[in-house]
Amino acid sequence: MFCQGVLQDGRDIAVKRLFFNNKHRAADFYNEVNIISSIEHKNLVRLLGCSCSGPESLLVYEFLPNKSLDRFIYDPRRGKELNWEKRFQIIKGTAEGLVYLHENTKTGIIHRDIKASNILLDFKFRAKIADFGLARCFQEDKSHISTAIAGTLGYMAPEYIARGQLTEKADVYSFGVLLLEIVTGRQNNMSRESEYSVSLLTTAWNHFQENKVDSLFDPNLMLHNCHNMDVQKEILRVVHVGLLCTQEISSLRPSMSKVLEMVVKKEEQLPEPTNPPYLYESMELNDPCEEQFSPVDYGKPSSITNISHSIFYPR
Repeated sequence: MFCQGVLQDGRDIAVKRLFFNNKHRAADFYNEVNIISSIEHKNLVRLLGCSCSGPESLLVYEFLPNKSLDRFIYDPRRGKELNWEKRFQIIKGTAEGLVYLHENTKTGIIHRDIKASNILLDFKFRAKIADFGLARCFQEDKSHISTAIAGTLGYMAPEYIARGQLTEKADVYSFGVLLLEIVTGRQNNMSRESEYSVSLLTTAWNHFQENKVDSLFDPNLMLHNCHNMDVQKEILRVVHVGLLCTQEISSLRPSMSKVLEMVVKKEEQLPEPTNPPYLYESMELNDPCEEQFSPVDYGKPSSITNISHSIFYPR
């Protein structure tokens, strides 16, 4: 997705290359330029320039030396570099970036593709949200936006998959999935070929009900904190917040500003979560506009634009 470059003044840059072989990718390019050029926040990746001449178009971003979060949390070896303090700061920074998008921009922006591969890390492992090709603006007086489905399976809110209803609560849902992945080191992969027979959300919910959440912790988190009860309480709290974010009923999910408050104010009493959706999807990944990128990438899996699905909500 990205290749590294150097400007004439010596600054390192990351260049996103898009080959325009169809109208969908052109729309994503212009959408990303329009949105990212109008916002600025310490937890959003910064656009330095762009070019749309020739057979390919280029987006020039600040270079993030540690690339993307998924390179660490899913890798048992690299995961050792992310202790709980670093992971907590990544969680907090990502939440702050989403609060800004939802509440502090002129129209409000829904990212639509929050996942570990779209969280980039600077040299101090500070989080920056990237990839705004699927992002959409929303009006405050609208309860939902009906739109063509786009995103990544495993991170998409059930009401969006089932009814095409998109609100900022879809980003809250994706963020909740991300929280559980950061704590467990597992990916919420919905593929039938996945290493895990059930989704991470289902597993986390079942363990939460049985008061056995600590058995899901990424072993790398316990290397230096196996006897630190304060850290373990923090991790348990983050799992609790993750389950609040991924509740089946979107209206029960907290806003991102409330999520940030729950993460930071560690003594605040948390409400009990209700169950997450149980998704069993028959997937037809039919994306005629697959992106073509340079070999050096930040590890982003392909997003999808069309799926057929079946969703069951057992009671």
